[in-house]
Amino acid sequence: MTHDEHQGGGHDEHDEHGGHDEHDEQAHEPPRETFSHDPVGHAEVRSGMSVDELATQYGRAGVGAANLHEAIDVTSAMFDEDVTVFFGLAGAMVPTGMRKVVSDLIRDGYVDALVTTGANLTHDSIEAIGGKHHHGCTHSPGKTEREHDESLREEGVDRIYNVYLPQEHFAEFEGHLREEVFPVLEDECESEGSVSIERLTRELGRANAEVNDRDDIAEDPGLAAAAYEADVPIYCPAVQDSVLGLQAWMYSQTTAFSLDALGDMTALTDLAFEAEEAGAFVVGGGVPKNFTLQTMLVTPRAYDYAVQLTMDPPQTGGLSGATLDEARSWGKLEPDARNVSVYADATITLPLVVAAARDRVE
Repeated sequence: MTHDEHQGGGHDEHDEHGGHDEHDEQAHEPPRETFSHDPVGHAEVRSGMSVDELATQYGRAGVGAANLHEAIDVTSAMFDEDVTVFFGLAGAMVPTGMRKVVSDLIRDGYVDALVTTGANLTHDSIEAIGGKHHHGCTHSPGKTEREHDESLREEGVDRIYNVYLPQEHFAEFEGHLREEVFPVLEDECESEGSVSIERLTRELGRANAEVNDRDDIAEDPGLAAAAYEADVPIYCPAVQDSVLGLQAWMYSQTTAFSLDALGDMTALTDLAFEAEEAGAFVVGGGVPKNFTLQTMLVTPRAYDYAVQLTMDPPQTGGLSGATLDEARSWGKLEPDARNVSVYADATITLPLVVAAARDRVE
């Protein structure tokens, strides 16, 4: 063999027996089954946009914006008149200014059942009879947070993060219950033994509406009043965990008034049974979320639509942050249900989702 042959003049064995070839590499690449040829866009905002137009721009972006856009899509579908909507409302939604967003949904026929906390109903009633929540702060200059809250206590002011509520409104609320709400229910209990929690919330709504109108209160009569007027049931399974529950318990100590903790289960499950399609719109977690979702466990089917607005992460294993996909594993959602969870402050996301969805369906 000559020197030239040794240096490369002969045949290249690698080339001859199928060495690297660009076309061969492409042919052996695995298919991109999970790749989407839908590029991320850049949101465009301008003056005069409708909320729905803004929501469309969210859909061009990624991360939380994409989830919010999907939540609007699912909510729009859920707001169809053939869908029975169960609305779960937890957290401090009423004292932080979300009250009318929900009461308008009830009045306009978008909610078929409301599941909420005794706290939200308490604050709702306070506003209905003339009380107000006020903008506050989480700390005072020159004071620690503890010193700030000690000062508020001395002044008779309760703090909900950056919202203040004068304590005298709770005394007014107690008077409202004892004069306008409990006596009617006490009479019913004398003959029936007890009343359901839904019966309590309905009577609360009636009283709130009447006092609000009678006393010419400038503020909207609120959630319970809207539900009463629209014949929408309000379920409050953990009513004991609130000032409303405390007042109900105290009144029961000296009267025939009594609440039946299981009294709402039949009516709630009947509503689920009769639904052609069902949707769950859940704000926050806790008891309202689970009570809303578990309803489908005793029916032949499950939710077709579900939207969750929460700040609790799923990694803790708690129900409040659990994904709706996890709920599917329990049989609370249909296998093909449309669902999305949005992890952000609900005081930001709730108005956006509701406004954009209403833009679309109206």
